[in-house]
Amino acid sequence: MKIQSKICGINHPDALNAALQGGARYIGLVFFPRSPRHVEIGTAAELARMVGTGTRTVGLFVDPTDALLEDVRGHVPLDMIQLHGQETPERVAAIRAQHGLPVMKAVKVASAADLDAAAAYQPVVDLLLFDAKPPADLKDALPGGNGLSFDWSLLAGRRWDKPWMLSGGLDPENVAAAIAATGARAVDVSSGVEERPGVKSVARIQAFLAAVDAAGTKDRPEP
Repeated sequence: MKIQSKICGINHPDALNAALQGGARYIGLVFFPRSPRHVEIGTAAELARMVGTGTRTVGLFVDPTDALLEDVRGHVPLDMIQLHGQETPERVAAIRAQHGLPVMKAVKVASAADLDAAAAYQPVVDLLLFDAKPPADLKDALPGGNGLSFDWSLLAGRRWDKPWMLSGGLDPENVAAAIAATGARAVDVSSGVEERPGVKSVARIQAFLAAVDAAGTKDRPEP
């Protein structure tokens, strides 16, 4: 079965073209000024217009205001909204209803107990994203894109009512092992395909997508 990939934090046409040519199912545009991957709305609009059919453009937001969502939606053609902050299920449901777009919600994971939070979001999202929870003592930690992974065995054998995606510390070298350990059918990468924070590597994007494709061809049981 083909495994879907998301290349997040796209902010340059070269990176976008590498993702598209490599078969990425999703590309992510970050609207969070603290992130080195943040894109201004004008740049995001230009990039989004380069995306053809078959690839979904995802706007990543962290506890966004209604005004920010409306501003971005008014200029950038998005196919999905990703919420990566402390949004409650009620807030997620409101955003989904207001904008009429599929919503992906990030669940930050450090222990098995953190996975329990996913249950409350299942009725109000279209896709769950499991990402690493940064430790409390990590200086200048971002809501995501910290290059950290979590214990993949926590996901092994788990069942969810909604599709889910694996994130957190993935890169071309470990993504096959992550897929094998979790049974993930979709994976997300950002810092793992960068030369330095906020600067994507075309070669690493190509290598990541090739590794995912190769992992998808291996015979393994359904999760």
